[in-house]
Amino acid sequence: MSDAQTPSVQVVDNTAANRYEARIGSVVAGFAEYIRTERLIAFVHTEVNPGYEGQGIGAALVRSSLDEARSAGLAVLPVCPFYAGWIARHPDYQALLYSGKSKVSD
Repeated sequence: MSDAQTPSVQVVDNTAANRYEARIGSVVAGFAEYIRTERLIAFVHTEVNPGYEGQGIGAALVRSSLDEARSAGLAVLPVCPFYAGWIARHPDYQALLYSGKSKVSD
């Protein structure tokens, strides 16, 4: 399946739970947990329910959440291996990656 969102999938930011949720109707088919600061969003864990694997749920989560991060001007730290791998395969999202260069000098 392609990385295009499945039409029946709705991705929402559940800020109370610090996660994006991929919903099909009223069912949460998958989610991506994050830690967010004023300038950065770190994606720490992604999970797709086994019955929905292979249907583009993970890709829909990543694409929607990264598009929102871009719109909000946030840098992205892909702690989750799924996010890191997806971004590595999609060069148009690599500019969002956080670059932690220290400004401290001795």
